[in-house]
Amino acid sequence: MPRERPMLDDLEELVDRLHARIGDGQAGPAHEPGGYRERIERLARREHPLAGSAVLDTVVDRVVARVGGLDALEPLLADPAVTEVMVNGRGPVWVERAGALAPTAIELPERTIYQLIERVVAPLGLRVDRTSPLADARLADGSRVNVVVPPLAVDGPCLTIRRFGARAVALDASCTPGVAALLRWAVRGRLNILVCGGTGAGKTTLLNALAAAIPDGERVVTVEDAAELRLPGSHVVRLEARPATADGLGAVTVRALVRNALRMRPDRIVVGEVRGGEALDMVQAMNTGHEGSLSTCHANSPADALRRVETMVLMSDVALPLTAVREQLVSALDLVVHVARHRDGTRRVEAVAEVAGPGDGDAVSGAQRVRLLAGPHGLHALPSRPARAEIAPAEGAWLDAAP
Repeated sequence: MPRERPMLDDLEELVDRLHARIGDGQAGPAHEPGGYRERIERLARREHPLAGSAVLDTVVDRVVARVGGLDALEPLLADPAVTEVMVNGRGPVWVERAGALAPTAIELPERTIYQLIERVVAPLGLRVDRTSPLADARLADGSRVNVVVPPLAVDGPCLTIRRFGARAVALDASCTPGVAALLRWAVRGRLNILVCGGTGAGKTTLLNALAAAIPDGERVVTVEDAAELRLPGSHVVRLEARPATADGLGAVTVRALVRNALRMRPDRIVVGEVRGGEALDMVQAMNTGHEGSLSTCHANSPADALRRVETMVLMSDVALPLTAVREQLVSALDLVVHVARHRDGTRRVEAVAEVAGPGDGDAVSGAQRVRLLAGPHGLHALPSRPARAEIAPAEGAWLDAAP
């Protein structure tokens, strides 16, 4: 009795054959998506006349997705609830929905994973193989992609895609009304703000929400390792770092872009994330007339964030003494916002702290370098620093809770 449903390998072989025939032009031009799909269906019927309608639909969907997208991953990438897609070698593909990880029924052969990787990195002039087994890239929609292949990936090629929602998240969704009011005031008042948190905590999402309070018409230059920010303003210039080619040429670092941004007449500079010596250029920009700038870094608390930025400044090629670095930070940064992801997948602002300035106590040691303004339960103190722009002072009515 004939098999009504081919096995996985048979399906993959059928998809490969159809894809090859399309490459030879046997499906005709793809000017009309509907007609193009019908031609692929006819080819599939000829290749596998005994396939049932469900199998046929699956094969055609895979071929269409392979031609114009990322094959079997396209349904996951089209799901707005999916924020992360993880391909772990030959095992099941995992996804993150609402902050929780779950396996899917999708399993990809190793050759298909390599095809997906090639489709992502080739347009960027990158190469991934045993001699160059690591790569970072992004999709056309801004989703960030990380690739690891053998011999570094022991169980097969790994592909991780971090998606960024097309719908903007309002500031009020991440914090209490009082904290949201303070942060909007700080952005409009051109205070320099650093957002910190762990991986996947929602730093970029919060940065987008903060940028929504920037007055329209201001010239904002964004600098990122991978373009993820979607700022709502009408005068936004986006710069993205470029990794070296397979020959080790052509790299443009975040630090070089920060320096270049200073020559572009920005009203504000937004650095997606500081990881190294570019922290010095960011701090100097904040101290030289570019108030209202925003950035993020990985840290577990506001105090830890200042220590991290200090360390990154010291990683630059300018040998500054630690005292000078700390004085620069006190002068440059106004607020540090800490965001975290909870066990249920929600992301919330856990703390807002003011950077301690001269006369605010010992501004050189430990946690005393920051003054806590808000915690998980809301805003309980107002900043002592004035706004850097002409704006009404912060209001006591914003307070949510007692300290």
